Amino acid sequence: MVEVEIATGRLAGRRRRDVVLFAGIPYAAPATGARRFERPSPATPWAGVRDATAFGPMAWQGPGLLAGLALGSGACDEDCLSLNVITPGTSGRRPVLVWIHGGGFTAGSSATPWYDGTGFALAGDVVVVTINYRLGALGFLHLDELSDRHTDSGRLGLLDQIAALRWVRDNISAFGGDPDDVTVFGESAGAMSIGCLLAMPEASGLFRRAITQSGAAEAVATPDDAAAVTRALCDLVDARTVDDLLAVAPEALVAAQQQLAEHSRRQGTAGDSVFALPFRPVVDGTVLPDPLAAIGAGSAADVDLISGTNADECTIFLLAVPSDLDEARALRRAERWLPGGEALYRSYAERRPGATPWELLAALMSDAVFRMPSLRLLDAHAGAAGAGVRTHGYRFDWASPAFGGMLRAAHAVEIPFVWDNLAKGGVAMLVGDDPPKQLAAAMHEAWWRFAAGEDPGHDGTGPWPRHDAATRPTMVFDATSGVVDDPGAEDRLAWMAP
Repeated sequence: MVEVEIATGRLAGRRRRDVVLFAGIPYAAPATGARRFERPSPATPWAGVRDATAFGPMAWQGPGLLAGLALGSGACDEDCLSLNVITPGTSGRRPVLVWIHGGGFTAGSSATPWYDGTGFALAGDVVVVTINYRLGALGFLHLDELSDRHTDSGRLGLLDQIAALRWVRDNISAFGGDPDDVTVFGESAGAMSIGCLLAMPEASGLFRRAITQSGAAEAVATPDDAAAVTRALCDLVDARTVDDLLAVAPEALVAAQQQLAEHSRRQGTAGDSVFALPFRPVVDGTVLPDPLAAIGAGSAADVDLISGTNADECTIFLLAVPSDLDEARALRRAERWLPGGEALYRSYAERRPGATPWELLAALMSDAVFRMPSLRLLDAHAGAAGAGVRTHGYRFDWASPAFGGMLRAAHAVEIPFVWDNLAKGGVAMLVGDDPPKQLAAAMHEAWWRFAAGEDPGHDGTGPWPRHDAATRPTMVFDATSGVVDDPGAEDRLAWMAP
């Protein structure tokens, strides 16, 4: 056992493979009972030595792959605001990597084995922190129509993340970390969260660098859209007031939000599609400004950024769509999911002779939902960056053989490569039985070098120039990695001015 002293008391962690793990550390008080829809408050101090050898419960969520992969009891609990620390040692001042998990703002856990930071700690001599935050209705339900008191609703999950970052600032030195050298990184909803954090005044100064994997700064809701989701959820759980919602069991809230998601999948429109997120951060203009506009105005001018996407993001979301989809049905889906979808679909078809309608739909939606938001984030950040602040773009191109070769470089496939955790349970389902280890080594090193304040380009990748809107140098990660200027330029020009 290894003990440390933090602001709220003593913790006992355990040694594991040349690192020390401290798990299930509360970074805020339980958001339970009357505090269900309140912003996080400081964790309560404890007497004696607190056992920090077991992961805490997950935020409430429905059953699924992400929940099934989590270590520990696998239980869900509203008392979920905990984090985990893996460190090479408790002395010294190392760079800190803070991971924000994905899962569509409705799923995920800090205890997923794919997010085991042992490799980062040993290869990069960094401290790794993984956090839980409130999900779904408990994290992002907008209550303005029901209450003038719950002014932070719709953004509670983000405020949880900020509370965790404040905990890091105040306590990470006890674990051998440098509170002034923090990098946040995340994937999907985690990356989308970081896109918001880059814009939020309350997050200013809490991190020096950010990495967004398959998520950017546009996955937010307007108050009107969020209010419509709230009304629909209230109808499902027979609630008319906040007090009614406080009395609803968390299991019932999760069941209702799953019904809303299923309705969205079946009845989707351009604004509410299979790719939409019914529960996502709500812009209010104060706590959360419009993220992309704020970043373009300089809110993250002092934060280094890496942002990128995978070449075939949306294949994983279309696996349930028949691969022999005909053009008429593909066009109907494109038009339903995107404004001007038919014209965009036809332009993609012109540039891809021989592609099937399924492949065209996957390419179109990958760009619409993931690639173009990332490019807009890169442009906004680079355009407002202060002197010496870096902006880097990437694309992950390695084509997974999984699902009969249909998956390719899909959403989430890059995660085990970034963490260099190819041998973890469940990974082969995404990457097959023989993924390229040199690709994992290349991405892993680029990430920890960036977190250490170094150039993310290295011997395994070659130089990685900074982003500029004229040439758009992009690190393309594949079995052999290297920089390509403006890859997929013709598709990009269908969305952006030259």
